[in-house]
Amino acid sequence: MHPAFSILFFTTLAGAAQGLVVLLALCVLLGVPLQPGFLPMALVVAGLLLIAGLGASFLHLGRKERAWRAVLMWRTSWMSREVIVLPAFIGLVALWWFSVQLGEAPRWLPLLLVPAALALWYCTAMIYACLRFIEEWAHPLTVVNFILIGLSSGLVLGCALAALAGDADLARVASPWALAATLVAWFTRHLTLRRNAGLRHRSTLQSATGIRAERLVQKSMGMSAGAFNTREFFHGASQLALKNIRLAFIGLCFMLPALLLVWAMASQTTLPLLLAALVQAPGLIAERWFFFAQARHPQSLYYQVVS
Repeated sequence: MHPAFSILFFTTLAGAAQGLVVLLALCVLLGVPLQPGFLPMALVVAGLLLIAGLGASFLHLGRKERAWRAVLMWRTSWMSREVIVLPAFIGLVALWWFSVQLGEAPRWLPLLLVPAALALWYCTAMIYACLRFIEEWAHPLTVVNFILIGLSSGLVLGCALAALAGDADLARVASPWALAATLVAWFTRHLTLRRNAGLRHRSTLQSATGIRAERLVQKSMGMSAGAFNTREFFHGASQLALKNIRLAFIGLCFMLPALLLVWAMASQTTLPLLLAALVQAPGLIAERWFFFAQARHPQSLYYQVVS
């Protein structure tokens, strides 16, 4: 599949914001002390990330003035459900911020935001996991990875914000949570990569063309210029580029942040927490790009080679 950068930014920004909100909610519910002013500041960051992600998603629409129609198919479409849950989640975050500013934050708000974040992750992931004809996505690990990677990025971001705000207690408490989420996300993403590498697709070049030859090799995409199919369903990257991007996102998204978090916990310093967030940010984009690029749409069997 051809990754649209608007979707890459939406899923990574929104996912990190959800993880950050979950961290804040857990801190409040578990009684973790927060520095005065940190909670409203972090909620503003989460809200800005959510709004930026929502804005990025609009860039992917062909007829933006018809975006409101997406909610009409909520009975059958996971995208419609996401369109409903996302504004509701943003509204809850805004309500929490206002109630904190007024000094009357009800306890049910953070309690509600945790399942709301999980619901949003689930809706976003199911947009892809429900597509049975794209076998790389049609698996429960797709949902698991969306949740865990979003949680990891949000916790790492929360640690970095705590370091910037000088909240040493929160950084000390949240660092082990961020490390655990990052390591588990790394493990489940590895399982997905291993599964997808061993896939034997039901659709083959033979079934796509109707030619029953035992050995069939495509030499050309069958046209002299690009078309909608070649732009939207084929990324155009070489196998070497895919391999390098895979290594890059494993290192930037999981390995280096985990090592930096260990360094921060061992040295009780805040610089590694800032570095972990900075390193992980491009890794998240690379991971999500690879998620789309690795997916093999059956129709691309006709256009998989550009002569």
